[in-house]
Amino acid sequence: MHRLLFLAAIAFTSAFPALAQSTPEVLILGSYHMANPGRDLHNVEADDVLSARRQREIAELIGVLHRFRPTKVAVEVHVRDRTIAERYARYRAGGYQLTRNETDQIGLRLAKDLEHAAVHPVDEDGEFPYLRLLNYAKANGLQARFDSIQAAVAAVVAADNEFLRGHTILEMLTRMNTDEAAARGMAGYYAYVPFGEPWEYAGPELLARWFERNIKIYRNIRALATFPGDRILVVMGAGHLGWLRQNVANDPSVRLRTIAELLDRPR
Repeated sequence: MHRLLFLAAIAFTSAFPALAQSTPEVLILGSYHMANPGRDLHNVEADDVLSARRQREIAELIGVLHRFRPTKVAVEVHVRDRTIAERYARYRAGGYQLTRNETDQIGLRLAKDLEHAAVHPVDEDGEFPYLRLLNYAKANGLQARFDSIQAAVAAVVAADNEFLRGHTILEMLTRMNTDEAAARGMAGYYAYVPFGEPWEYAGPELLARWFERNIKIYRNIRALATFPGDRILVVMGAGHLGWLRQNVANDPSVRLRTIAELLDRPR
């Protein structure tokens, strides 16, 4: 029955192209953390985004994001955080200096450029039972396998660090937002699925908790699609990229967009 409804929806939108074109669009922009908060297990080491060189590069990035013509800008700030509205209001009035955080450098700056009345916090908390997973690995002779997974992730981050030093912010984010990078980020979590057994699903529980957090974030993003022609740009840490893209792609009520598409457009 559900399949028949889905096929009927496809046939309906095919018959009425204007309706298909009005489907809300979502672009997830995965970013490194520009302020170096060090909250992740492995972190890109960002240089000073407030330097003259990096500020020119931020302006270049913002110019590319303008091509998406976002109607709403969402940021990685807790959905119940009320301070983001006050910060943005002060910024629009000229009374707030942007920090190094990508929420400010990309989210607030883009929203102001587009004369939006607000930016939209969409983040949500979630459990991340990493120590439970580590203890399971230690107790079951899987420490070496666990360490090899961590080493593989560290190697990817080291390569990102090296790339950032010699490239622009736009080039860095283009690299971090490829289909391959998104898939690799998800695969790293699936590597932990074998770390468990009946009654002690340490690896699967970590994966489930991470998925749970991201589906809640997606709910908050999806709630912003209140008009048929909405175009929602979401600035999130790159670790969320694959999971949020997957949620958008699996939701027939919205259309997934990527930064790669914007680079193919004329200015």
